[in-house]
Amino acid sequence: MRLGATMPDAQRVELVRSMAETVVAACVPLPVAVVCDDPEVARWAEALGATVMWEPGQGLNGAVRAGVDQLAAAGVEWVTVAHGDLPRARDIGSLPPFAGITLVPDRHDDGTNVLRLRTESDFGFAYGPGSFRAHRAEAARIGAPVRILRIPALAYDVDWPTDVDEL
Repeated sequence: MRLGATMPDAQRVELVRSMAETVVAACVPLPVAVVCDDPEVARWAEALGATVMWEPGQGLNGAVRAGVDQLAAAGVEWVTVAHGDLPRARDIGSLPPFAGITLVPDRHDDGTNVLRLRTESDFGFAYGPGSFRAHRAEAARIGAPVRILRIPALAYDVDWPTDVDEL
């Protein structure tokens, strides 16, 4: 999130925590795992009943891959990756089944806010600018069918100060 220069730290922390709690609540009835490398985030996640997967120094894409691999090793077959900056999130835990990869793009068709796939897939995560396009290309590379869901409540993410203004 790029809000540090426009929002006092305490306010930014409160916003981030509120959005992440909204995302965790939207995942019901799925169990939630939080991949992180921050002790405060780990304590927060544990307090919410989430499983914490400690992955320091991985960067976002490495951390997601490591979390998916840990879940696969634990016998989980499907994973839904949702980021914590979705203030309007709901019904993540009830996305309809699909045999391939489900992508929920942001409202600009640039980022990937939610992604669902089999844990055993050889999918290379590519979060960051242009991730929606990159994730579609990656699904094609591994030969996986893609379903794109445009869900307004999941399309709204907060990355920039103007996103906060729209809230």
